[in-house]
Amino acid sequence: RTLPAEAGRPAAAFLEKRMTMAATQDYLDHIGRWRAERLERLKAEDGWLNLVGRWDLAPGITTLGSDPASAIVLPGGPAHIGTVTLGDDGIVVFTPRDSAPIRITPDAKVPPRVDAGRFLFEIMSVGDGLSLRARDREHPARLSFAGIDSFDLDEGWRIVADWIPLDQPYEAEVDTMVGTVNKVMVTHKAAFEHDGARYELLPSYGTAQAPQFVIRDRTAGTETYPASRFVYGEEIADGTIVLDFNKAINPPCAFTDFAVCPLPPAQNVLPFRIPVGEKRLAQ
Repeated sequence: RTLPAEAGRPAAAFLEKRMTMAATQDYLDHIGRWRAERLERLKAEDGWLNLVGRWDLAPGITTLGSDPASAIVLPGGPAHIGTVTLGDDGIVVFTPRDSAPIRITPDAKVPPRVDAGRFLFEIMSVGDGLSLRARDREHPARLSFAGIDSFDLDEGWRIVADWIPLDQPYEAEVDTMVGTVNKVMVTHKAAFEHDGARYELLPSYGTAQAPQFVIRDRTAGTETYPASRFVYGEEIADGTIVLDFNKAINPPCAFTDFAVCPLPPAQNVLPFRIPVGEKRLAQ
């Protein structure tokens, strides 16, 4: 087992005892820093460890607060935080109890956020509707999270794949774990060979510089999270893209019930084991 990066040692020190012929020292150092940054992002105020709820919004006014009479009851904080109003035009207005209303235009790619003291609210586009998601800055999980177990490193799983533009980019439908369907524009595919067979992966989200691949392999359900893991492409240049499966990570849904995670497209379900990257969380 690799040791969690939060053990109070230098970023790469927790990997030194795992050093094998499968990974060079420079690569061990790189992954050590990457894992430390990954843990820092998870435990941040806008990470995946402090979500406390996600509620579908109906047209009209919705009250928020810890008061049990609120339409959305929050776990702590002021009895009355304010209201959220969803208009017929799809615009959301957040009205804090003691300050001016905030007009919000939903964005499916980057959910708008509202800072409300202890809580951080987000307006999520889920299928054809909108949801309100809340993060609690005082959530104990931010401080108590024990880290993520991972497979041993193997630099051979850092693959330089072909990055191939599609003849006809298209809008793909992406199923999610909550039963909704999102639409994303697909312009490229990543192709590589493994054990003499060729595989082509489609990106779902991410950016042009770091496209996100939602994958599932034969470790799913036993050693890794059942639904999927995420891999982000790197170092795109001259028709190639780096797929470093040592950086395969658990999706947000592995950490919280209040995320909306994509499922892998059929061609991203791989018929072999990828014994690197993050393992599933301890039950």
